[in-house]
Amino acid sequence: MPEGHKTHFFAREHSQLLAGQVLKVTSPQGRFRGDARKVSGKILAQVTALGKHMFYEFDSGQIIHIHLGRYGKFRNLACPPPAPVGQVRLRMIGDENTIDLNGPTTCRVIDDELRQQVANKLGPDPLAGGRKADAWEKIQKSKKPIGAILLDQSVIAGIGNIFRAEILHDVGLSPDIRGCDLPRAKFDQLWRSTRRLMKVGLKYGKIVTVTAKQAGMPIAKVQGKERFCVYGRKNCAVCDHPVDTIELASRKLYRCPSCQKVR
Repeated sequence: MPEGHKTHFFAREHSQLLAGQVLKVTSPQGRFRGDARKVSGKILAQVTALGKHMFYEFDSGQIIHIHLGRYGKFRNLACPPPAPVGQVRLRMIGDENTIDLNGPTTCRVIDDELRQQVANKLGPDPLAGGRKADAWEKIQKSKKPIGAILLDQSVIAGIGNIFRAEILHDVGLSPDIRGCDLPRAKFDQLWRSTRRLMKVGLKYGKIVTVTAKQAGMPIAKVQGKERFCVYGRKNCAVCDHPVDTIELASRKLYRCPSCQKVR
């Protein structure tokens, strides 16, 4: 599932490709046809992201709300666009560019009131000016392990399974320390790490947590699981200790017992 850096990356990219243009909006698959008619022929003002949610804001006040989920995929195409490939839920055609969307969990037209309802359920987004004090308020009251808390979008918006593993490793935290037992200084370090790693992900359009020195190549060229310190790896990229896996919050979590000793 795309994590928060990717939704912000898409929002920035799609704004550059389509904002300020009158869009032809269709649903080749048919499931979005009724809502597509509501915004087709309108000017796209901007595209924004909050956590894993995206909002395509039209000058009419209507908004296309998208959550990619596990299977959602975008395709960027030129104009005129070719025949749709697969089950294209949404097609947005601008002056020179077309964007197709397949397989999202959510794709609907909403108004600003409904968007606010979505936002109210989310915790602070480190890439959208979210306040770390709001996250700390919830974490310090929780008896859940921090490894579970980080996947809760109502605590911090945008963290998925990869960022969870890499952030905990970056700050040397064992995933089983309870939120209420987390020292404030360690939380501050965790928040800084989250912002920094997400900003790197936004810059490159992919999660990269190793340094260029660790990877032995420029960050932009690092591919696959070599981008990570622990996620999906047999050995830690920092200390070479074997990486453990545990099940936490119904997801597999990778950790380095040597680096992550704070509990």
